[in-house]
Amino acid sequence: MKILADENIPLVNEFFQSIGEVVTRPGRTMKNDDARDASALLVRSVTHVNQALLNSSKVSFVGTCTIGVDHLDQPWLQNNHVEFSSAPGCNANSVVEYVYAALCHLDVNWRDKKFGIIGCGNVGGLLYKRLKLQGVDCYCYDPLRTPEHNTDLTSLEEVLSCDIISMHTPLTNTGEHPSFHLINLPQLQLLNAGAVLLNCGRGPVINNADLLHFLTERDDVRVVLDVWEPEPDISLNLLDKVVLGSPHIAGYSYDGKLKGTEMIYQALCKHLNRPAELSIKDLVPPLANNQLRITEEKITWEQVKRLISQVYSIADDDKRLRALATRARNGEDNFAIGFDSLRKYYPTRREFHNYHVVGADTKTAEWLSVLGFSVASSTNE
Repeated sequence: MKILADENIPLVNEFFQSIGEVVTRPGRTMKNDDARDASALLVRSVTHVNQALLNSSKVSFVGTCTIGVDHLDQPWLQNNHVEFSSAPGCNANSVVEYVYAALCHLDVNWRDKKFGIIGCGNVGGLLYKRLKLQGVDCYCYDPLRTPEHNTDLTSLEEVLSCDIISMHTPLTNTGEHPSFHLINLPQLQLLNAGAVLLNCGRGPVINNADLLHFLTERDDVRVVLDVWEPEPDISLNLLDKVVLGSPHIAGYSYDGKLKGTEMIYQALCKHLNRPAELSIKDLVPPLANNQLRITEEKITWEQVKRLISQVYSIADDDKRLRALATRARNGEDNFAIGFDSLRKYYPTRREFHNYHVVGADTKTAEWLSVLGFSVASSTNE
């Protein structure tokens, strides 16, 4: 069988070559001719899977190595008896670590802040769980959840009054609670001076034109954007206004991407009624030289900031995107192509659980453990 896959799916050949012939293509430019002879299609969020792509093809299975499925025309797939599967939760930990890294870079200690979360599914739910373990004062908005799922549910207005607001919603245009342009100018005007707003879900959940207008008039709110409206042709003027910008890579940790590949591999094996014989552990060795040592006497917050920036420099993501914008404005680069290139060649980022911290005092060790680090407490506290 022929398996058509996005060329940016990591270890796609290693996982799937025992099942069939793997042919890779750029995800954003896949065409009907590419899929015509394929029996299975493996994609990421940049590929719109619909009738135009799959009409008259032999594809009977579509797997997306992502949490979101808004790029799949689910009714069409169902009506044409094409099975589809996603990878819910695969990059949730990666996105949560992006939030932590952004706040550390901005020197915003979330422990003593009123923290709002919009969207409490796989990603927002994990962030909420971690924050609650640290005793953080949380306020959540998700009309699809009930108090049984989350005891801190409240109104959108209450969440927008928080010191930190982190958005993790899927993109929906229909139903009782569509998320498209959930946040417009009236909602943005509810933000308090000094607030930090992060969007790591889907770009169009915030009306980007309204956001640019808002930030042009107010410089007392700090905005972090990993997702944009539209991508890859984002507003460079908006990029100028945000304090941190990145090219939709919050979920791009190497571990998260590998987990997505593994989950879709398992789903295709199930579809074909064959055992899943491979796992990440079979293909990827543990991280070498993974020990981080605390040698200086600093308060816990300073230690946390240093360690997180040591394993993930979110500032570098921002610098690469702004450097691309400068080249594009000078006529030296095509921004849209460059945006996708930054994603395709994104540096390997490993999640916190791959690192072992030595020498932390009890308070710091507890904090780092909640964040996911492997920690050995200091013996001379």
